[in-house]
Amino acid sequence: MRNKSVLLEAQDIQKAVDLIRLGARMQMLEVETSLSRERLLKLYKEVRGVSPPKGMLPFSTDWFMSWQPNIHASLFMAFHRFIRTHAKLEGLEAIVHAYRLYNEHIESFEMEQVLSLTRAWTLIRFFDASLLQSAKCTCCGGEFVAHAFDPTHAYVCGLCHVPSRAGKTRKAQTVEVTTP
Repeated sequence: MRNKSVLLEAQDIQKAVDLIRLGARMQMLEVETSLSRERLLKLYKEVRGVSPPKGMLPFSTDWFMSWQPNIHASLFMAFHRFIRTHAKLEGLEAIVHAYRLYNEHIESFEMEQVLSLTRAWTLIRFFDASLLQSAKCTCCGGEFVAHAFDPTHAYVCGLCHVPSRAGKTRKAQTVEVTTP
């Protein structure tokens, strides 16, 4: 019996280290492992070299509705659906695999990473709690994140109907100004 508990603790430590490397926040680590907060703090400092960020996790579905976060959240959800369907993975394992695919995709196109692992994990929890749903764009046919219970019969995504201020971040404005 002791060997089994030692093995489970070692698996939780490895899981925590992997999640910390991917950018998980403390609240996520506490939910997804059985390790004590003190142990997680030590692990976090050991892996990252700094203390974990303080503060509560964001608890609003609205963040996922703005233009850029919605596109990234929708991309992540497509990877998550793919992983669940084809790899037959569930829970945290599906989230981590989908998040790694999301990161690889973002890096391959040299895009800014918008979605953190903790946001992706929260996104899945919002779907599981029926606070968010998928909506099919009537123009392109893509699946996008939408508020639960919003009418979706005439839904048009942010890629087909780009808002006028979309992409006007400080970084993009700096590149525009300095480009000859």
